[in-house]
Amino acid sequence: MIDGPGLRAHFELRRSEAFRLDIDVTIPPGTTGALLGPNGAGKSTAVAAIAGLVPIDQGRIELAGAVLDDPGTGVFVPSEARRIGVVFQDYLLFPHLDVIENVAFGLRSRGVGRDEARARSGEWIRRLGLDGMERHKPGDLSGGQAQRVALARALVTEPDLLLLDEPLAALDVTTRSRLRRTLREHLDGFAGPRLLITHDPTEAFLLADEIHVIEDGVVTQSGTADDVRLRPRTRYAADLAGANLLVGTASGGAATVGAHVFHIAHGDVAGPVLITIHPTAISVHRAPPEGSPRNAWVTTIERIEDLGERVRLRTGAPVALTVEITKQSTEALHLTPGESVWIAVKATEIGVESNDPTPA
Repeated sequence: MIDGPGLRAHFELRRSEAFRLDIDVTIPPGTTGALLGPNGAGKSTAVAAIAGLVPIDQGRIELAGAVLDDPGTGVFVPSEARRIGVVFQDYLLFPHLDVIENVAFGLRSRGVGRDEARARSGEWIRRLGLDGMERHKPGDLSGGQAQRVALARALVTEPDLLLLDEPLAALDVTTRSRLRRTLREHLDGFAGPRLLITHDPTEAFLLADEIHVIEDGVVTQSGTADDVRLRPRTRYAADLAGANLLVGTASGGAATVGAHVFHIAHGDVAGPVLITIHPTAISVHRAPPEGSPRNAWVTTIERIEDLGERVRLRTGAPVALTVEITKQSTEALHLTPGESVWIAVKATEIGVESNDPTPA
Protein backbone atom coordinates (compact mmCIF):
# COMPACT_ATOMS: atom_id res chain seq x y z
CA MET A 1 0.00 0.00 0.00
CA ILE A 2 1.12 3.64 0.04
CA ASP A 3 2.42 6.12 2.57
CA GLY A 4 2.65 9.16 0.32
CA PRO A 5 0.05 11.41 -1.31
CA GLY A 6 -2.98 9.90 -2.98
CA LEU A 7 -4.34 10.65 -6.44
CA ARG A 8 -4.13 14.11 -7.99
CA ALA A 9 -5.64 14.33 -11.47
CA HIS A 10 -6.00 17.73 -13.12
CA PHE A 11 -6.00 17.41 -16.89
CA GLU A 12 -7.68 18.06 -20.21
CA LEU A 13 -8.25 15.57 -23.00
CA ARG A 14 -10.03 16.08 -26.30
CA ARG A 15 -11.56 12.95 -27.82
CA SER A 16 -13.26 14.72 -30.73
CA GLU A 17 -14.09 18.19 -31.98
CA ALA A 18 -17.35 17.96 -30.08
CA PHE A 19 -16.11 16.55 -26.76
CA ARG A 20 -13.42 17.78 -24.38
CA LEU A 21 -12.77 16.29 -20.94
CA ASP A 22 -11.67 18.68 -18.17
CA ILE A 23 -11.03 16.85 -14.88
CA ASP A 24 -9.88 18.15 -11.50
CA VAL A 25 -10.04 15.43 -8.83
CA THR A 26 -7.99 14.85 -5.68
CA ILE A 27 -8.39 11.70 -3.53
CA PRO A 28 -6.31 11.38 -0.34
CA PRO A 29 -5.09 7.96 0.83
CA GLY A 30 -7.67 5.94 2.72
CA THR A 31 -10.68 7.68 1.18
CA THR A 32 -13.11 6.86 -1.61
CA GLY A 33 -13.94 9.44 -4.25
CA ALA A 34 -16.78 8.91 -6.72
CA LEU A 35 -16.91 10.25 -10.26
CA LEU A 36 -20.66 10.44 -10.71
CA GLY A 37 -22.39 11.36 -13.94
CA PRO A 38 -24.81 10.27 -16.66
CA ASN A 39 -23.88 8.13 -19.65
CA GLY A 40 -21.76 10.12 -22.08
CA ALA A 41 -20.48 12.52 -19.41
CA GLY A 42 -16.86 11.42 -19.83
CA LYS A 43 -16.45 8.88 -17.03
CA SER A 44 -15.01 6.15 -19.27
CA THR A 45 -12.57 8.61 -20.84
CA ALA A 46 -11.42 9.65 -17.37
CA VAL A 47 -10.84 5.98 -16.47
CA ALA A 48 -8.83 5.45 -19.65
CA ALA A 49 -6.64 8.48 -18.93
CA ILE A 50 -5.95 7.64 -15.29
CA ALA A 51 -5.26 4.00 -16.14
CA GLY A 52 -2.83 5.06 -18.86
CA LEU A 53 -4.82 3.74 -21.81
CA VAL A 54 -4.87 7.18 -23.48
CA PRO A 55 -2.47 10.11 -22.95
CA ILE A 56 -3.80 13.47 -21.77
CA ASP A 57 -3.42 16.66 -23.83
CA GLN A 58 -2.41 18.92 -20.96
CA GLY A 59 -2.27 18.96 -17.19
CA ARG A 60 -0.90 16.31 -14.86
CA ILE A 61 -1.82 13.00 -13.21
CA GLU A 62 0.07 12.14 -10.02
CA LEU A 63 -0.23 9.04 -7.85
CA ALA A 64 1.59 8.30 -4.58
CA GLY A 65 3.91 11.23 -5.20
CA ALA A 66 4.94 10.10 -8.69
CA VAL A 67 3.98 11.77 -11.97
CA LEU A 68 2.17 9.38 -14.34
CA ASP A 69 1.32 11.76 -17.16
CA ASP A 70 2.52 15.30 -17.87
CA PRO A 71 2.69 16.39 -21.52
CA GLY A 72 4.51 19.55 -20.49
CA THR A 73 7.55 17.59 -19.32
CA GLY A 74 7.17 14.63 -21.65
CA VAL A 75 6.35 12.15 -18.89
CA PHE A 76 4.01 9.28 -19.72
CA VAL A 77 3.99 6.05 -17.71
CA PRO A 78 2.35 3.21 -19.70
CA SER A 79 -0.63 1.42 -18.22
CA GLU A 80 1.27 -1.78 -17.40
CA ALA A 81 3.75 0.21 -15.28
CA ARG A 82 1.09 2.09 -13.28
CA ARG A 83 0.36 0.62 -9.87
CA ILE A 84 -3.41 0.69 -10.34
CA GLY A 85 -5.83 -2.11 -9.51
CA VAL A 86 -8.96 -2.02 -11.67
CA VAL A 87 -12.33 -3.69 -11.10
CA PHE A 88 -14.38 -3.46 -14.31
CA GLN A 89 -18.16 -3.48 -14.69
CA ASP A 90 -18.24 -6.99 -16.17
CA TYR A 91 -15.15 -8.05 -14.14
CA LEU A 92 -13.33 -9.40 -17.26
CA LEU A 93 -12.47 -12.72 -15.62
CA PHE A 94 -10.78 -15.25 -17.88
CA PRO A 95 -13.39 -18.02 -18.43
CA HIS A 96 -10.78 -20.74 -19.03
CA LEU A 97 -8.88 -20.02 -15.78
CA ASP A 98 -10.00 -21.04 -12.32
CA VAL A 99 -10.39 -18.55 -9.47
CA ILE A 100 -6.86 -18.74 -8.10
CA GLU A 101 -5.31 -18.39 -11.57
CA ASN A 102 -7.57 -15.40 -12.32
CA VAL A 103 -6.47 -13.71 -9.10
CA ALA A 104 -2.81 -14.55 -9.76
CA PHE A 105 -2.88 -13.23 -13.33
CA GLY A 106 -1.79 -9.70 -12.43
CA LEU A 107 1.14 -10.95 -10.39
CA ARG A 108 2.22 -13.41 -13.07
CA SER A 109 2.11 -10.68 -15.72
CA ARG A 110 4.49 -8.66 -13.50
CA GLY A 111 6.99 -11.49 -13.41
CA VAL A 112 6.13 -13.01 -10.02
CA GLY A 113 6.86 -16.74 -9.85
CA ARG A 114 3.96 -19.20 -10.03
CA ASP A 115 4.28 -20.52 -6.47
CA GLU A 116 4.56 -17.07 -4.90
CA ALA A 117 1.71 -15.73 -7.04
CA ARG A 118 -0.57 -18.59 -6.01
CA ALA A 119 0.35 -18.18 -2.32
CA ARG A 120 -0.39 -14.44 -2.34
CA SER A 121 -3.58 -15.03 -4.33
CA GLY A 122 -4.73 -17.67 -1.87
CA GLU A 123 -4.36 -15.18 0.98
CA TRP A 124 -6.64 -12.65 -0.76
CA ILE A 125 -9.13 -15.36 -1.67
CA ARG A 126 -9.43 -16.18 2.02
CA ARG A 127 -9.68 -12.52 3.02
CA LEU A 128 -12.61 -12.02 0.69
CA GLY A 129 -14.47 -15.09 1.91
CA LEU A 130 -13.91 -17.25 -1.15
CA ASP A 131 -12.39 -20.24 0.65
CA GLY A 132 -13.05 -23.45 -1.24
CA MET A 133 -13.65 -21.64 -4.54
CA GLU A 134 -10.03 -21.74 -5.73
CA ARG A 135 -10.63 -24.39 -8.43
CA HIS A 136 -13.98 -23.03 -9.64
CA LYS A 137 -14.25 -21.44 -13.09
CA PRO A 138 -15.97 -18.03 -13.53
CA GLY A 139 -19.01 -19.73 -15.08
CA ASP A 140 -19.64 -21.49 -11.76
CA LEU A 141 -19.69 -18.28 -9.71
CA SER A 142 -22.55 -16.05 -8.61
CA GLY A 143 -22.41 -12.36 -9.48
CA GLY A 144 -21.23 -11.50 -5.99
CA GLN A 145 -18.52 -14.15 -6.03
CA ALA A 146 -17.27 -12.98 -9.42
CA GLN A 147 -17.07 -9.42 -8.10
CA ARG A 148 -14.98 -10.53 -5.14
CA VAL A 149 -12.65 -12.48 -7.43
CA ALA A 150 -12.17 -9.33 -9.53
CA LEU A 151 -11.55 -7.31 -6.36
CA ALA A 152 -9.01 -9.87 -5.12
CA ARG A 153 -7.23 -9.74 -8.50
CA ALA A 154 -7.00 -5.95 -8.20
CA LEU A 155 -5.79 -5.95 -4.57
CA VAL A 156 -3.27 -8.78 -4.76
CA THR A 157 -0.85 -6.61 -6.75
CA GLU A 158 -0.73 -4.10 -3.84
CA PRO A 159 -1.73 -1.15 -6.03
CA ASP A 160 -1.34 2.53 -5.17
CA LEU A 161 -4.88 3.21 -6.47
CA LEU A 162 -8.01 1.06 -6.56
CA LEU A 163 -10.16 2.01 -9.57
CA LEU A 164 -13.72 0.64 -9.64
CA ASP A 165 -15.57 1.13 -12.92
CA GLU A 166 -19.33 0.62 -12.30
CA PRO A 167 -18.57 -2.35 -9.96
CA LEU A 168 -22.24 -3.10 -9.14
CA ALA A 169 -23.86 -2.36 -12.49
CA ALA A 170 -23.74 -5.95 -13.76
CA LEU A 171 -25.60 -7.33 -10.73
CA ASP A 172 -29.34 -7.77 -10.27
CA VAL A 173 -31.13 -5.46 -7.82
CA THR A 174 -31.21 -7.95 -4.93
CA THR A 175 -27.54 -8.90 -5.22
CA ARG A 176 -26.52 -5.27 -5.70
CA SER A 177 -28.17 -4.13 -2.47
CA ARG A 178 -26.58 -7.00 -0.55
CA LEU A 179 -23.10 -6.25 -1.89
CA ARG A 180 -23.02 -2.50 -1.22
CA ARG A 181 -22.12 -2.93 2.44
CA THR A 182 -19.68 -5.76 1.73
CA LEU A 183 -17.92 -3.66 -0.89
CA ARG A 184 -17.72 -0.69 1.50
CA GLU A 185 -16.05 -2.88 4.12
CA HIS A 186 -13.43 -4.03 1.62
CA LEU A 187 -12.83 -0.47 0.42
CA ASP A 188 -12.34 0.73 3.99
CA GLY A 189 -9.62 -1.90 4.40
CA PHE A 190 -7.56 -0.49 1.51
CA ALA A 191 -5.01 2.12 2.64
CA GLY A 192 -4.66 3.89 -0.70
CA PRO A 193 -7.08 6.15 -2.57
CA ARG A 194 -10.15 4.57 -4.16
CA LEU A 195 -11.90 5.99 -7.25
CA LEU A 196 -15.44 4.79 -7.90
CA ILE A 197 -16.93 5.41 -11.35
CA THR A 198 -20.73 5.30 -11.36
CA HIS A 199 -23.94 6.72 -12.79
CA ASP A 200 -25.92 5.59 -9.71
CA PRO A 201 -26.32 8.28 -7.00
CA THR A 202 -27.31 5.67 -4.40
CA GLU A 203 -24.04 3.85 -5.00
CA ALA A 204 -22.04 7.08 -4.80
CA PHE A 205 -23.81 8.38 -1.68
CA LEU A 206 -23.35 5.09 0.18
CA LEU A 207 -19.80 4.20 -0.85
CA ALA A 208 -17.94 7.48 -1.37
CA ASP A 209 -16.45 9.95 1.09
CA GLU A 210 -16.46 12.67 -1.57
CA ILE A 211 -18.43 12.93 -4.79
CA HIS A 212 -17.26 14.59 -8.00
CA VAL A 213 -20.20 15.29 -10.30
CA ILE A 214 -19.25 15.21 -13.98
CA GLU A 215 -21.42 16.63 -16.77
CA ASP A 216 -20.49 17.02 -20.44
CA GLY A 217 -16.83 16.34 -19.67
CA VAL A 218 -16.49 18.83 -16.82
CA VAL A 219 -16.54 18.35 -13.03
CA THR A 220 -19.31 20.70 -12.01
CA GLN A 221 -19.35 20.02 -8.27
CA SER A 222 -17.24 18.26 -5.64
CA GLY A 223 -18.19 17.59 -2.04
CA THR A 224 -19.76 15.17 0.39
CA ALA A 225 -23.15 13.59 -0.21
CA ASP A 226 -24.72 16.25 2.02
CA ASP A 227 -22.97 19.00 0.05
CA VAL A 228 -24.50 17.71 -3.18
CA ARG A 229 -27.93 17.22 -1.62
CA LEU A 230 -28.11 20.59 0.11
CA ARG A 231 -26.24 22.83 -2.32
CA PRO A 232 -26.62 21.42 -5.85
CA ARG A 233 -24.97 23.70 -8.40
CA THR A 234 -26.66 22.40 -11.55
CA ARG A 235 -30.03 20.95 -12.51
CA TYR A 236 -28.47 17.51 -12.86
CA ALA A 237 -26.95 17.74 -9.36
CA ALA A 238 -30.33 18.84 -8.00
CA ASP A 239 -31.92 15.76 -9.54
CA LEU A 240 -29.23 13.60 -7.92
CA ALA A 241 -30.19 15.01 -4.56
CA GLY A 242 -33.68 13.59 -4.97
CA ALA A 243 -33.61 10.96 -2.22
CA ASN A 244 -32.81 10.65 1.46
CA LEU A 245 -30.87 7.42 1.98
CA LEU A 246 -31.14 5.75 5.38
CA VAL A 247 -30.02 2.39 6.72
CA GLY A 248 -32.28 0.62 9.18
CA THR A 249 -33.97 -2.62 10.21
CA ALA A 250 -37.50 -3.62 9.19
CA SER A 251 -40.01 -5.87 10.92
CA GLY A 252 -43.80 -6.10 10.95
CA GLY A 253 -44.51 -3.06 8.80
CA ALA A 254 -42.07 -0.79 10.63
CA ALA A 255 -38.49 0.29 9.91
CA THR A 256 -36.20 1.46 12.70
CA VAL A 257 -33.43 3.98 12.00
CA GLY A 258 -31.49 4.71 15.17
CA ALA A 259 -34.10 5.57 17.77
CA HIS A 260 -36.76 6.53 15.21
CA VAL A 261 -39.44 4.20 13.84
CA PHE A 262 -41.01 4.66 10.39
CA HIS A 263 -44.30 2.97 9.55
CA ILE A 264 -43.91 1.50 6.06
CA ALA A 265 -46.16 -0.03 3.45
CA HIS A 266 -43.88 -3.06 3.00
CA GLY A 267 -45.05 -5.43 5.70
CA ASP A 268 -43.30 -8.41 4.09
CA VAL A 269 -39.80 -6.88 4.32
CA ALA A 270 -37.69 -7.88 7.33
CA GLY A 271 -34.07 -7.50 8.38
CA PRO A 272 -31.51 -4.88 7.30
CA VAL A 273 -33.03 -2.40 4.81
CA LEU A 274 -32.13 0.63 2.75
CA ILE A 275 -34.78 3.34 3.04
CA THR A 276 -35.34 6.10 0.47
CA ILE A 277 -37.59 9.14 0.91
CA HIS A 278 -37.84 11.85 -1.72
CA PRO A 279 -37.46 15.35 -0.22
CA THR A 280 -40.67 16.56 -1.88
CA ALA A 281 -42.66 13.73 -0.24
CA ILE A 282 -42.11 15.25 3.20
CA SER A 283 -44.50 17.96 4.41
CA VAL A 284 -43.73 20.66 6.98
CA HIS A 285 -46.21 21.97 9.56
CA ARG A 286 -46.31 24.43 12.43
CA ALA A 287 -48.68 22.22 14.43
CA PRO A 288 -49.49 18.50 14.45
CA PRO A 289 -50.76 17.74 10.92
CA GLU A 290 -54.44 17.05 10.42
CA GLY A 291 -55.52 13.44 10.12
CA SER A 292 -52.77 12.30 12.52
CA PRO A 293 -50.55 10.58 9.92
CA ARG A 294 -48.60 7.71 11.46
CA ASN A 295 -45.29 9.16 10.29
CA ALA A 296 -45.33 12.60 11.92
CA TRP A 297 -42.87 13.97 14.46
CA VAL A 298 -41.28 17.12 15.85
CA THR A 299 -37.82 18.10 14.68
CA THR A 300 -35.53 21.12 14.40
CA ILE A 301 -34.59 22.96 11.21
CA GLU A 302 -30.80 22.93 11.07
CA ARG A 303 -30.26 24.53 7.67
CA ILE A 304 -32.19 26.33 4.93
CA GLU A 305 -30.95 26.51 1.32
CA ASP A 306 -32.59 28.68 -1.35
CA LEU A 307 -32.86 26.85 -4.70
CA GLY A 308 -34.86 29.51 -6.48
CA GLU A 309 -38.51 28.52 -6.69
CA ARG A 310 -37.94 25.80 -4.10
CA VAL A 311 -36.25 25.72 -0.70
CA ARG A 312 -34.29 22.78 0.72
CA LEU A 313 -34.28 22.19 4.48
CA ARG A 314 -32.07 19.96 6.61
CA THR A 315 -33.72 18.63 9.75
CA GLY A 316 -32.14 17.32 12.94
CA ALA A 317 -33.03 14.62 15.47
CA PRO A 318 -34.59 12.12 15.72
CA VAL A 319 -33.51 11.44 12.11
CA ALA A 320 -31.70 13.86 9.81
CA LEU A 321 -33.58 14.40 6.55
CA THR A 322 -33.47 16.66 3.52
CA VAL A 323 -36.84 18.26 2.84
CA GLU A 324 -37.82 20.29 -0.22
CA ILE A 325 -40.80 22.66 -0.25
CA THR A 326 -41.85 25.70 -2.26
CA LYS A 327 -40.57 29.15 -1.45
CA GLN A 328 -44.18 30.24 -0.88
CA SER A 329 -44.62 27.56 1.78
CA THR A 330 -41.39 28.61 3.48
CA GLU A 331 -42.55 32.22 3.62
CA ALA A 332 -46.07 31.30 4.77
CA LEU A 333 -44.67 29.16 7.60
CA HIS A 334 -42.05 31.80 8.51
CA LEU A 335 -39.37 29.14 8.74
CA THR A 336 -35.93 29.98 10.14
CA PRO A 337 -32.99 27.82 11.25
CA GLY A 338 -33.18 26.57 14.82
CA GLU A 339 -36.98 26.41 14.94
CA SER A 340 -39.03 23.37 15.91
CA VAL A 341 -41.55 22.14 13.34
CA TRP A 342 -43.68 19.08 12.62
CA ILE A 343 -42.86 17.01 9.55
CA ALA A 344 -44.85 14.16 8.06
CA VAL A 345 -44.50 11.56 5.31
CA LYS A 346 -46.94 8.91 4.09
CA ALA A 347 -45.97 5.27 4.50
CA THR A 348 -46.52 4.75 0.77
CA GLU A 349 -43.85 7.42 0.04
CA ILE A 350 -41.14 5.51 1.89
CA GLY A 351 -39.12 3.22 -0.37
CA VAL A 352 -37.70 0.10 1.26
CA GLU A 353 -35.34 -2.52 -0.15
CA SER A 354 -33.35 -5.31 1.47
CA ASN A 355 -29.86 -4.38 2.56
CA ASP A 356 -28.78 -7.88 3.58
CA PRO A 357 -24.98 -7.79 4.03
CA THR A 358 -24.62 -11.54 3.51
CA PRO A 359 -22.07 -12.01 0.69
CA ALA A 360 -23.63 -13.15 -2.57
